[in-house]
Amino acid sequence: MNKTFTCILCPNGCEVSVSFRETEVLSVTGNKCPKGADYVKQEIQNPVRNIASSVLVENGVMPLCSVRLSAPVPKGRIFDVMAEIRKIRVTAPVRIGDILLPDVLGLGSDVIATRNVERAV
Repeated sequence: MNKTFTCILCPNGCEVSVSFRETEVLSVTGNKCPKGADYVKQEIQNPVRNIASSVLVENGVMPLCSVRLSAPVPKGRIFDVMAEIRKIRVTAPVRIGDILLPDVLGLGSDVIATRNVERAV
């Protein structure tokens, strides 16, 4: 099977074509740097994604706190991870870097606060 990807790993944005059988990569063309080949191989063999979202904050000066994952998770588990993130409720104050949900779904990635939210007075 053949597929074309737009590489997102560097500013070149190469159109990289890959020929593969199941998860075996047979050939990669069109990449201007080695990152493009690595990117399409990962997309074929084990696609992963990072997530940025927000969680509810109680007693905070803002109702939400932005969060991200500490490491990418398998693409097929994004909706499961988002369901867990939607369950999170934190109480202010929240600090950048706080781990709000460790090892989400046993995938080796933590949900981390990316914004400070002070307690409402």
